[in-house]
Amino acid sequence: MKIFGIQLNKRTFIRWKIYIDRARMYIGYISFVMIAFMFLNDFKDETIRSFLDENKLITYPVMMVMFLLFSLILGRLDTKLGLRKEEMRNSATENPVTMEILSDLKEIKNKLES
Repeated sequence: MKIFGIQLNKRTFIRWKIYIDRARMYIGYISFVMIAFMFLNDFKDETIRSFLDENKLITYPVMMVMFLLFSLILGRLDTKLGLRKEEMRNSATENPVTMEILSDLKEIKNKLES
């Protein structure tokens, strides 16, 4: 089926999903920055609020660097503990295509050994 000159089929929707997934990562970065600014603007205490307002050119960049460092530490910890690797392994065992490929590889290996 064609709409507006675009062929709509299963591959088109899969390609669009991949584009959306990739964009979601970048939107996450934007969201990260927005949360940091909301955090800084949410202080109600008069002393802290006045300090932040008077020193925006210092406090905002410092807080962003702190958020980035904290994120790097969390990412490093995740890498060290192998949480993402284990998550991907579990996800792969749930994926029928991956399991079919693994099964085919085992078959090929068995044929080569015999």
